[in-house]
Amino acid sequence: MIKHLLQRSLNRRADPNAQNAIQHLEELRRRLITVFTAFLVSMAAALIGVKPMYAWLVRDLDQKLILLGPSDVIWVYMVIAAVAALVVTLPIAAYQIWRFVQPALPDHGRRAAQVFIPLISVQFVLGISFGYFVLFPMVYEFMKGMAAGSFETMYTAQKYFTFLVHMTVPFGVLFEMPVVIVFLTKLGILNPERLSKSRKMAYFLLCIIAVTITPPDIMSDLIVIVPLFLLYEISIGLSKAVYARSAQLDPGKG
Repeated sequence: MIKHLLQRSLNRRADPNAQNAIQHLEELRRRLITVFTAFLVSMAAALIGVKPMYAWLVRDLDQKLILLGPSDVIWVYMVIAAVAALVVTLPIAAYQIWRFVQPALPDHGRRAAQVFIPLISVQFVLGISFGYFVLFPMVYEFMKGMAAGSFETMYTAQKYFTFLVHMTVPFGVLFEMPVVIVFLTKLGILNPERLSKSRKMAYFLLCIIAVTITPPDIMSDLIVIVPLFLLYEISIGLSKAVYARSAQLDPGKG
């Protein structure tokens, strides 16, 4: 029995596929640790300056937020620091993912990744900015108007910042759509024709997202739906440009 187990162990070590899989898993573990460490360091740095960030985020409120427990203030500061750390960590995570899959990418895919990695943070910040400066005030005023005259409004810090995160971070993710689509087009995974054929389904899904995160009135829905549709159309346009350029460089692809 022992001899059989030793033989299996030796055969497994001699198997190059098994060795490659172990090496890939080890490399993936190292890169995940790097991303997690970067997030923690960024979050710790954000916590140092979290009070000015908090003051800026609540500058327009006409009342102070309420804490219902001693630990609520820690939760609020951690959420603010975590979102700031996410913005900083995104390009690091994208770089680590790129380095992990780099051996399997063609040369043009490697060059494209170097361009798109910085854009990931830019698009994320643009999405959060859209949510904070456009969507959040609109929804907040709508909810506030519904309560006016019938309720005494007193907002807790936890509820307020949970609501704020739900109105901003998802748009940071949605605004990554053009970057992701262009990159996948560059790799040959997507093409403009496929995106155009999927337009109806994409519009339907974007409408569901918009209706889910906005108040129940048509104006709020339109304010969110139109930018999402524009993002998809911009993504198709960029995909066409990238696909046409790739076809010129490689006539066999077109």
